[in-house]
Amino acid sequence: MKIPFVDLNLQYHSIKNEIDLAISAVINETAFIGGKYVTDFEKQFAEKYGVKHVISCANGTDSLYIILKMLGIGDGHEVLTGATSWISSSETITQAGATVVFVDTHPDYYTLNEDAIEDRITTRTKAIVAVHLQGQMCEMSRLLEICKKHSIYLIEDCAQSHFSEYDRKKAGLFGIAGSFSFYPGKNLGAYGDAGCIITNDDILANRIRMFARHGALKKHQHEMEGINSRMDGLQAAILSAKLPFIDEWTDLRVKKASLYNELLAGIDKIQLPKIRKNTRHTFHLYVIQCEERDELSQHLKSCGVESAIHYPTALPNLWAYKYLNHSADDFPVASRLQNTMLSLPMFPELTEAQIAYTANCIKQFYC
Repeated sequence: MKIPFVDLNLQYHSIKNEIDLAISAVINETAFIGGKYVTDFEKQFAEKYGVKHVISCANGTDSLYIILKMLGIGDGHEVLTGATSWISSSETITQAGATVVFVDTHPDYYTLNEDAIEDRITTRTKAIVAVHLQGQMCEMSRLLEICKKHSIYLIEDCAQSHFSEYDRKKAGLFGIAGSFSFYPGKNLGAYGDAGCIITNDDILANRIRMFARHGALKKHQHEMEGINSRMDGLQAAILSAKLPFIDEWTDLRVKKASLYNELLAGIDKIQLPKIRKNTRHTFHLYVIQCEERDELSQHLKSCGVESAIHYPTALPNLWAYKYLNHSADDFPVASRLQNTMLSLPMFPELTEAQIAYTANCIKQFYC
């Protein structure tokens, strides 16, 4: 049996008519940049997500950078973020002109460890970029408490947590703004790069929209110097075609994860994903921990099962951050997880037979 890590082609064929009609409509109207399809998606996503403002942009990385810049964060400031994430979460802090300050990872939930945050806060700290990793939300009540106490912004990186929930409130609705990626492999993915920002702050939303469109809300009326970060009409139309299916796809991900948990229970040498109390984990990734990670990955490959190693080097251990003079011992949990985390196949169309086969291959490895 051959099992891909993700099968986007299978998803396309499940809604082929909707996607083809969406693409044809954009081409027929030559609505490639801006226009009704972008506006429509922003309105549809705002309504479904329950947020006042959705500002589309070119990609998830831009969305973080734009938020930081429009909050006035820059030279002389520090911003905290987790040690386990994709580099977008940290590089955008530097690009905005601030200094990135890493916080070690929670050993069970893989988000930043809220108990390690306050030791990293200084008088220069302006914000926390909280990454809801793999579909698992951070401990939001604690983060809000810390941000209020120190008068700093809470920015949510929701690139992997579309429609995840904490106390029945969606990811991205807790802080001043939420950043989303619609990279093709995300739970809600485009067919190229795309992203958005959500916020309930009217003033911030206006500044964000302006900055992302060359500093102008109307053509030739530039009120500031901005950047060019616009969502393509094709990507917006594709996302609109997919949006009605997101609830079904999310439910399927949760069910697939539950089946994995059931079939992998009892294998002492692996740690299954843990779910925070009062949260809804949407399983962008299904990640296990094991000491024999590389060997297990090779074994699965020999069985025809594609797995993935996300974040094989924790952010502070990357060469890009050598100038910060960290050692692996400064972030013991993140430095351990970079060698033990393994992502198994996860997508809504994954069958029970495929999950059972994957689980049997893992059991075979440990027998």
